[in-house]
Amino acid sequence: MELHNRDVRTDVRELGALVGDVLAAQASTEAYETVEDLRNAAIRYRRGDAESRDRLHESVGDLSSGREEIVARAFTTYFELINLAEERERVRSIRNADDEGALHDSFEATVEEFAEQGVGADELQELLEDVLIEPTFTAHPTEARRATVKAKLRSIANHLEDLDERNLTDRERNATWRDVTAEVTSLWGTRQVRQRRPEPEDEARNVGWYLENTLFDVVGDAYEEFEETISNEYDGIDCPKLFEFRSWAGSDRDGNPFVTPEVTDETLERQRAVAIEKYRDRCKRLSAVLSQDGERYAIDDRLTESLADDAERFPTVVEEARERYPDEPYRQKLRLMRERLDRVDDVRPGEYPDGDAFLADLDVIAESLRADGQDAVRESFVEPLRRQVDTFGFTLASLDLRDHRENHTEAVADAVASEGVDYRGMDEAAREEFLTEAILQEDPVIDPDEPGDVSETTERVLERFSELAEWQTEYGQQAIDTYCISMTEEPSHVLEVLFLADQVGAVSLPDHCGLDVVPLLETESALNGAERILGRLFDNEAYATALDVRDDVQEVMLGYSDSNKENGFLAANWDLYENQRRIARFCREEDVTLRLFHGRGGSISRGGGPMNEALLALPNETVTGQVKFTEQGEAIAEKYANPRIAERELEQMLDAQIRARHEANQEPTENVPDRWVDAMETMAPAARETYRDLLNTDGFVSYFGQATPISVVEDLNLGSRPASRSGERTVEDLRAIPWVFSWTQTRLILPGWYSLASGMDAYLDEVGEEEGLETLREMYEEWPFFRTTLDNAGLALARTEPEIAAEYADLADDELRERFFPELIGEYERGRELVLAISGRDQLLRREWLEESLDRRNPYVDPLNLLQANLLGRTHRTEEEERTLRLTVNGIAAGMKNTG
Repeated sequence: MELHNRDVRTDVRELGALVGDVLAAQASTEAYETVEDLRNAAIRYRRGDAESRDRLHESVGDLSSGREEIVARAFTTYFELINLAEERERVRSIRNADDEGALHDSFEATVEEFAEQGVGADELQELLEDVLIEPTFTAHPTEARRATVKAKLRSIANHLEDLDERNLTDRERNATWRDVTAEVTSLWGTRQVRQRRPEPEDEARNVGWYLENTLFDVVGDAYEEFEETISNEYDGIDCPKLFEFRSWAGSDRDGNPFVTPEVTDETLERQRAVAIEKYRDRCKRLSAVLSQDGERYAIDDRLTESLADDAERFPTVVEEARERYPDEPYRQKLRLMRERLDRVDDVRPGEYPDGDAFLADLDVIAESLRADGQDAVRESFVEPLRRQVDTFGFTLASLDLRDHRENHTEAVADAVASEGVDYRGMDEAAREEFLTEAILQEDPVIDPDEPGDVSETTERVLERFSELAEWQTEYGQQAIDTYCISMTEEPSHVLEVLFLADQVGAVSLPDHCGLDVVPLLETESALNGAERILGRLFDNEAYATALDVRDDVQEVMLGYSDSNKENGFLAANWDLYENQRRIARFCREEDVTLRLFHGRGGSISRGGGPMNEALLALPNETVTGQVKFTEQGEAIAEKYANPRIAERELEQMLDAQIRARHEANQEPTENVPDRWVDAMETMAPAARETYRDLLNTDGFVSYFGQATPISVVEDLNLGSRPASRSGERTVEDLRAIPWVFSWTQTRLILPGWYSLASGMDAYLDEVGEEEGLETLREMYEEWPFFRTTLDNAGLALARTEPEIAAEYADLADDELRERFFPELIGEYERGRELVLAISGRDQLLRREWLEESLDRRNPYVDPLNLLQANLLGRTHRTEEEERTLRLTVNGIAAGMKNTG
């Protein structure tokens, strides 16, 4: 049976033609012909039918200002629609493979494999109970599209799904395509570029959209599939909670002064309101189903007792429920559950105190249905809601607070100065001693509400901690129970947060600790000093007590972005791998459960790439079962906008994590041959040296400013957070996202491969090319870490286009261009050569569909790049030209499917 009516070529062809039709109708036939001329010129060169891009250059150079804007809009719109076509093709692939029983990386295949290997039910139960996967959504500014544009694209995507999956009549099909045409016409007339920066509230609502509109519904379906898969091979397995969603949107204060306590409070309030409304709606739907006649069906004692408790709590409401639903006990119970939900944010008593209490009532209903032999009803209608409540609670997504350690240090120093304590004058040991004694003593040291004459930074930090205590009281501890410290370098940076939380009552040792305090290790010195930092903390009386209250689980966050920007791709990957192993071994020796928090970005250089492969490539020592990672920018939309893709993502995460945990149990210490480690220990330092030499070369920052659109990216209104930490144009001060975004725009994906070749050549020079290549090929075949690292570099290399990059290099001063560009291209060419030699492939990409996608996109991105380079090269640009320039950034980001 054919599951689909269309294929990707049909979608691309018809959507591309539709863009042309809309362009001709909304602009002019001449504008359409101009775009077609540029498109065909780019295709002819890519196909080898033209010897140079001269015709394309001439056509771009001859454009008027008004026509430039139309060209940029046309290609941007095309890419937005082609991205939808490729999303639809991925759904087709998932459905077809599932129907044929041929899904790769599937949980079903893993469970079958476990059964064949003799993994027992008890062992599988233990594996499942170990696993907790925590995707954490951030508000990092890597999403170039406006919310309005995204909404229109989702509407078009829904129409494409109808055309592809529904059996429509000709009239219905024509009507649906007419709606697509109307949406694309509206999209054409919609402003693509933001006129203002999004506010933190906008970013929190954006994250909330995916939680509310996709993941909330997907979770129930996903667990149903997991349970069915397990029951096909095993009896008596209870599938525990496997996923928990978290967010930084509205609570990440690091470098963003606009994230105030008011923003965080509004985010918490809105998320709770959304969750409550979702549950209220589900209870109404459930009431329509659970209409069993009480005279014909028995209910168990727990439900009878629960109704009696409700009668004491709400006598009037109970009477009304009995009158409305006589002899329908389930409906009566659900009416009372809705009443308790209504009172959660109400002055009237009787509300549910938290999601667990609501879940307990659902459990009563589920058990009563089970006892009466109504498992089909329970499984289809009650269990999905139970899973939703277990996953999302009343918080939807728990918030993590985050700020830079310097702000905490300043706040502590200012606050205790009024008490006669010279914190600034203390060395590290003295600070640790002071903070420990202050945390352990019963009386507070400072008054956070009346701190005296302190700096603005101190006021903001103290206000946040005071509000933290109130948030936990109002919304529940689980709503906001993690505090992440950026740029942690010393134990005192962790103890400062514990001290401030203690002063406001969020921590009260030895009985209560309402926070996981999470050091974020980003720099080379912090990563290498992780054991020293953690060791001092674990030996610290106050911190050890806090850890004990938190079940001896230590969360440690690893910063991929800044590590890469500081050390380069290869050295950063190796540093992270080795330091993860060291941290894990140390925590195991200290009998502390480690939960690693991987601060991954969307791009390869910032830790991006397929999540399932990343999880499987982690060192065995680090795989405790609990894992947390950031999701941001286009990666959120790509993974979670479409329900079928979102469910597949969750399945792949679970499959990878349970396989990794099983392997870690079998081999707790990963057996990495010494010769592989020696190879990495040679390559990584050499690569780091080459990378830092580039960054430290006089004139490189100027070259970066002249040969990339960084000046445009900084002013693009991508997010509420400023592009740099201090406003200075230095590589050190620049945030990782605009650094990667700018190189990606030029099609020179330097952060994803630069110095890889130099590192590998250093190893080949040391051991000889023949022997060295043999070892590197062995590493690629047998070591998931190295294979994933090299494949990710291959992807960045494949997306690099030296000829296009040369157009941007020509914008730089001649002396700077000659000094830097040949070196960059030389590193690229050698890296490409080595990746192919080691992988044994003819092409850099090992996924055929990805190669097809790049081939489909490249001819259409080229005109946008040439137009952007042309605009950047102008000394003075009109307001219209500035708008067009910003639009080319959006278009190239859509074409590359990536910003930073």
